[in-house]
Amino acid sequence: MLYILALLIGVVAGLRAMTAPAAVAWGAWLGWLPVAGTWASFMGHWIAVGIFTILAIAELVTDQLPSTPSRKVPQQFGARIAVGAFTGAVIGATGGATVGGLIAGAIGAVIGTLGGAELRKCLALAFGKDQPAALVEDAVAIVGGLLIVAAVA
Repeated sequence: MLYILALLIGVVAGLRAMTAPAAVAWGAWLGWLPVAGTWASFMGHWIAVGIFTILAIAELVTDQLPSTPSRKVPQQFGARIAVGAFTGAVIGATGGATVGGLIAGAIGAVIGTLGGAELRKCLALAFGKDQPAALVEDAVAIVGGLLIVAAVA
């Protein structure tokens, strides 16, 4: 079950790179993720919550700009895989499976990045513009991230 949740948080990272660590940080801070005593215990500190929340909000805003590069650009793609691996490792650390969580999170990020790009393209065609598609993607990533973190508890 832990690997499935790590994979899913990776998918969220593929959709919205900074939403995944923000959800994990909030979950750790609220006590939903038992990271105390692990290498990931810093995620439960209010500073981590603040930093990742600000980065998530900044990503939501900048993604609406016309100059935002595609998530398939190598730098964007690599960053999403790294974030998925990191957040998957944090979830894995709650059960002593850091490496397995890291791998599952990275795989999930690839799925979320590639699948999310195709889904967004289809939604944009259906809506006639990209803005509503981005908002749907934002909502799915935020709600999904919080549900995944709550499921670990």
